[in-house]
Amino acid sequence: MQTRHVTTPFGRRPATLALVKGQLAIAASTPGTRVEKWKVFRDVCEARERFGLQDRALAVLDALLTFYPDPQLDGENGLVVFPSNAQLSVRAHGITESTLRRQLGALVDAGLIQRRDSPNGKRYAHRDRAGVIEQAYGFDLSPLLARATELALLAQDVAAERMRFRRAKEALTICRRDVRKLITAAIEEGAPGNWEHVEMMYIGILGRHPRYPDRNQVEATLDEMELLRSEALNLLEMQSETKNMHGNAIPNDRHIQNSNTESINELEPSSEKEQGESVPEEPQATSVTPGETKAKLEQIKVFPLGMVLRACPQIGDYGPGGGVAHWRELMTAAVVVRSMLGVSPSAYEEACNAMGPENAAVAMACILERSNFINSAGGYLRDLTKRAERGEFSLGPMLMSLLKANGDTVRRVG
Repeated sequence: MQTRHVTTPFGRRPATLALVKGQLAIAASTPGTRVEKWKVFRDVCEARERFGLQDRALAVLDALLTFYPDPQLDGENGLVVFPSNAQLSVRAHGITESTLRRQLGALVDAGLIQRRDSPNGKRYAHRDRAGVIEQAYGFDLSPLLARATELALLAQDVAAERMRFRRAKEALTICRRDVRKLITAAIEEGAPGNWEHVEMMYIGILGRHPRYPDRNQVEATLDEMELLRSEALNLLEMQSETKNMHGNAIPNDRHIQNSNTESINELEPSSEKEQGESVPEEPQATSVTPGETKAKLEQIKVFPLGMVLRACPQIGDYGPGGGVAHWRELMTAAVVVRSMLGVSPSAYEEACNAMGPENAAVAMACILERSNFINSAGGYLRDLTKRAERGEFSLGPMLMSLLKANGDTVRRVG
């Protein structure tokens, strides 16, 4: 039945089961189908890489289609073209015969054309008295007709993939620019924060990015760069909140005097009234001049929130909803911990004035983490506050010690 649709190659080329299977599949395709030949050719060009074809193979396929006289591929009219190698070479922009043979083989292997070899391997056609072709030997274009729908879908998928790749590269370019300029501006303008560590992370991400990446590699680098951009913006936002809190203290005239002269030891005497005060939502700041506030804040670096949470995981249990997602929630959790550990409001307020609200919250998180080894959390915090006022205190060693104790290996900071 379908024997006439299956032919074996001429000469030394072997017949394979895959070849026979492909010819049977083409023979079983829906008859009466028509498709515009140049539309199919454009789809093949779009999906070229999926078939592993070179641009010269497309030139050969283009030349073969020019030998088919009708604008539409129609199985009822016969789809075998039989040009000589010399004619194909001319229409394929003069490629050599060896290249022509190699690219014809690539088109056959890709399942885009089939060979219809004559008994002697030559390409020719038998015609009747009216000149109508009865039998032709050469290259069969039937696979293009049978696979027209598949090729169209494949071309759409390739175009969509190319669009996603281009969008990912554009997003990565913008994100890289944002991170680079944020780091440069922060370092040049002296913004608080461990910006040297952020820059090292930026360099590390770019170092892992391949020179000629695919879409998955670009998206992976984009995810890392977006996380780093969020961390940088978090540091800058925290700095802005710190300035706002200290700036609002002056017009509101919240000047608090404390004549309590308590010694800096591991015991913190305080009255029952002071311990029973209501817990404020945010630590209040004393009225100081802007120059003094800036000088105090610059003495202690503000570390990334992610590092603080890795060093002090217990503070997360006291955040709103049982977690800490940003600095505001960390400062809220620190107020709860202050009350739980028996630290007086005045001690915590002095720490906020000396270190800044964020650093005071970090100090409370560190004290909570080491509460089993500290006799008086209030006295310990007052000691840290006095050292901070003298410029002799840094949170870096405390955080690094806790990170090592928790088994987290990070770059030395501070």
